Amino acid sequence: MFPGDALRRRSFDAGPEESGSLAGALARRLGMTTGEATALVARGAVYVRGRRSTDPSRRVRTGDRVMVVLEESGRPVLAPEPAPPPLVVLHREPALLAVDKPAGLPAQATPGGATSLVDLVARALGRAPGLVHRLDRETSGVTLFGLTPAATAALAAEFRAGRVVKQYLGATGPALPEAGTIDRPLVRDPSRPGRWRAASGRGVPALTEFRRLGGGEGYALAVLWPRTGRTHQLRAHLASLGAPLLGDARYGGARRLGGDAVPRCLLHAQALIVRHPLTGRPVTLLAPLPEDLGRLFVRSGVPVPAAPEDENG
Repeated sequence: MFPGDALRRRSFDAGPEESGSLAGALARRLGMTTGEATALVARGAVYVRGRRSTDPSRRVRTGDRVMVVLEESGRPVLAPEPAPPPLVVLHREPALLAVDKPAGLPAQATPGGATSLVDLVARALGRAPGLVHRLDRETSGVTLFGLTPAATAALAAEFRAGRVVKQYLGATGPALPEAGTIDRPLVRDPSRPGRWRAASGRGVPALTEFRRLGGGEGYALAVLWPRTGRTHQLRAHLASLGAPLLGDARYGGARRLGGDAVPRCLLHAQALIVRHPLTGRPVTLLAPLPEDLGRLFVRSGVPVPAAPEDENG
């Protein structure tokens, strides 16, 4: 149901003894207390017939397929969540909102019901926002929301059409060439659920341009322009060059640099240029460099590049 997610889950078909409330069915089948079962349901970690259910009193019938997420990304679902980070607003007006997503926060709802960026924005606005694109959990940077249905649809259409200019900064393995274009389709890796790999002649088209900015022992710093918007595009393309992003365990990135751990995939969505949904004029949105990646820029003496001025990056 959720390929690629690091989940520990249990599934069962409800029998006659589980008919009744959802919380009661979980407690009986999984040997937990009714309170624990109720908390799992309220957290959004329980699915009935493939759909998330957050009502502990929902009636379960014989034969219903029930799935419960018990652990996500190595963390028990019922473990206390850390306090959510503050919401950093980069730009706000009636039609759109841009925020700086911190690394480690999922962009949208996860199978285990962890707090997401969408949740934080919804709490701040007092209503549901329109997420128009998504960053991976470990990626930081500019994330854009529409604040009206019309604005959300218009912004999403810009992303689908490839008219949004995107600039990323990252720290990769030292084998990164000085500059280049990676024009290689992406296909799912059958040996690694949740992973994509660059292929030849088949798959979804994917185009990335990049330039090496400098670096140091064991790493390179790069500016990247994804000209298409595929899942894991930058991660898979860089891995295909033998220069995966530092900290990207899924794609073979180094988890240590010198004597220091690299706790996350060092990729940052620095800038977006998007047409305003009402005026059609370009709007440039810029997120400051996060501390972890910023330390490598300082160590290397590499200036942080400015936002791109036009569609040529």
